[in-house]
Amino acid sequence: MATNTREEPRSPRASVVSSEADAKMVVATSREDCQKLKDLVCQQDATTMLVVTSSSKQDPHEVAPATMHPLVAAAACRGNREELNFLLNREGPQEHPIPVSTACSHHGGGSQIFRNQVAAYSCADLEQGTNEVSLLNGVTVEGDTALHLVAANGDGEDFLKCADLIHTKNKVVLLSMEDKAGLLLSTQNNKGDTPLHCAARAGKTKMVSHLIGLSKDNNIVEELLRKENNSKETALHEAVRIGNNDIVKVLLEADPRLACFPEKGSSALYLAILQEEESIAQTLYDKSEGILSYWGPDGQNALHAAVLRSTEMVKKLLDWNQKLTSQGDCNGTSLGAQEVRRLLEANPAALYQPDKCGLYPIHIAASVGNKMLVAKFIRYCPSSAGLRDSIGRTFLHVAVEKSRRNIVSFASRTRSLAWILNMQDNDGNTALHLAAQAGSLRMFCSLFVNPQVHINIINKKVQTPLDIARCRIPPGMHSEQSSEAKIHLILKQTGGRYGGHRWDHFGGKYIQREVESKELEKVKDSTQALCIGSVLIATVAFGATFALPGGYKADDHTNGGTPTLAGRYAFDAFIMANTIAFICSSIATVGFMYSGTSMVDLKTRKVYLGTAVFFMYSSVTSLAAAFALGVYMVLVPVAHKTAVAVVVTSPLVVIFTNIEIWLKMLFMHELCAVESE
Repeated sequence: MATNTREEPRSPRASVVSSEADAKMVVATSREDCQKLKDLVCQQDATTMLVVTSSSKQDPHEVAPATMHPLVAAAACRGNREELNFLLNREGPQEHPIPVSTACSHHGGGSQIFRNQVAAYSCADLEQGTNEVSLLNGVTVEGDTALHLVAANGDGEDFLKCADLIHTKNKVVLLSMEDKAGLLLSTQNNKGDTPLHCAARAGKTKMVSHLIGLSKDNNIVEELLRKENNSKETALHEAVRIGNNDIVKVLLEADPRLACFPEKGSSALYLAILQEEESIAQTLYDKSEGILSYWGPDGQNALHAAVLRSTEMVKKLLDWNQKLTSQGDCNGTSLGAQEVRRLLEANPAALYQPDKCGLYPIHIAASVGNKMLVAKFIRYCPSSAGLRDSIGRTFLHVAVEKSRRNIVSFASRTRSLAWILNMQDNDGNTALHLAAQAGSLRMFCSLFVNPQVHINIINKKVQTPLDIARCRIPPGMHSEQSSEAKIHLILKQTGGRYGGHRWDHFGGKYIQREVESKELEKVKDSTQALCIGSVLIATVAFGATFALPGGYKADDHTNGGTPTLAGRYAFDAFIMANTIAFICSSIATVGFMYSGTSMVDLKTRKVYLGTAVFFMYSSVTSLAAAFALGVYMVLVPVAHKTAVAVVVTSPLVVIFTNIEIWLKMLFMHELCAVESE
């Protein structure tokens, strides 16, 4: 809130005020200032000038629409013509307002409930500040007029009469104001919907017909029916969306070319097919005599939607318009990548039509992992397997880059595709190069087990797959069971060769160098996580030593206080396993303590960490064995089968600690078995 006593330039209209004494100008810039202004009015004399500014970006010359009176909204939603007639026929402000009860009775103003509702509002609200124009032009918070509400809430005789009443009153008011642009019939709410949109969305067939009839009287049929809302949709789209074929027929009979709109955007036909409304799609085609829009969003057309929904609809669309097969979406993607037999029969050249990115249908199918579609493409046209995109990639290159293992496995196992396995892209990379680069052991093995795949092909950087695999191994500490390390090991042990680089140059150019700060972080994080496990194992092993299974002999017996089960083979094995678990976990704990000490140099900390990890894995194995032996000793005399089951399932702990190794071995065994077949 600002106060300014500086004299400001005055307009001619302000000349009257200029003759007065010095005035004080007060500006309100927030809601808090408004209250201060009200207090100032009460405190200051009449010479004070108040100026209130708003932060709204609304055009100051634009008059905001009046808020719809709640009684008008209620009457419109209920379709009560008598109440609407009373409210809309009331005169403007009067010097001596007519009593509400008298007015209601005189105008046939409905039931006693309505009279009570009218009486609930103050005389100033109903009689002095409201007139026919403001009541008729009032809107809800969503911008709906009374005609919107009537159209959306019913299509019985009462609602139709209400629509007539509102339309008639609206025309009378417009004639008196000589305004032709304020017709409520075509007024749009905040979402751009006309009353016709609302009626169609609500499934009110009679109301739709009635509104169209009213538009004929005003010669605005095409203008009303083709009017689009903020979503670029006509009332026809709303009818299609709710699946009301009757409303679709009514709209198309009034305007047979309505299915051509919007000219830019999703057509009603596309929406009908996407919602699997085949009968509506047929109605759209028949009523429009085949002249309709097929377009969908992002440059797609109705055939894009049909191939995802219905084969029968695909056949119909191809019968209606053969050109749809050659149209692409916003990326230039043709429909050959989404449907096979029917589309290829209609247009076999679709398989050889690239999009704007240079991708052919087989590349797109491979990128999304659709193996069935790729197989159909190759079976229908084997030469399409060798198609290359703008950077020289085949569908196999794309599949590897997108990690589509099913496509890679299919290509490797299909004998007729052996000729593409060693094809190189513009960078000279084969699919095996890319698999090594991706570090995917499964994709690499799928290609590697095929004897037709050459493992020593050099790319344009003079790199073989072995070079790439070596570059992918993380510097410094890393797991020898990682996919990158396994790929490098497999290539090296099966005759893989490095490229033509000198090793010192290659290492300096491509291999990542070890960064001490990152290595220290690895050692620290590993130590903190693993040390907890080793301490827990040592605690459990220590406790099990003095809480032996079977308990101890009583003191009054021979060798009192000694273990009851001592002397048995299983007991001796239990003690040894538990002892090894305790010793190994203790060594591991000490090793982790040293590896986490910053006073020790990095190289020594790595040695301690590696040793501690080995002993911790050994302690896990020993503890699992001790558990199995202890349970076996206790249960075998009374529950032999249960004891055996415990012994058999206990090694799962050991297997899980090396789950990655077992899974990789199993996968490679399956690949070799399939290849041998």
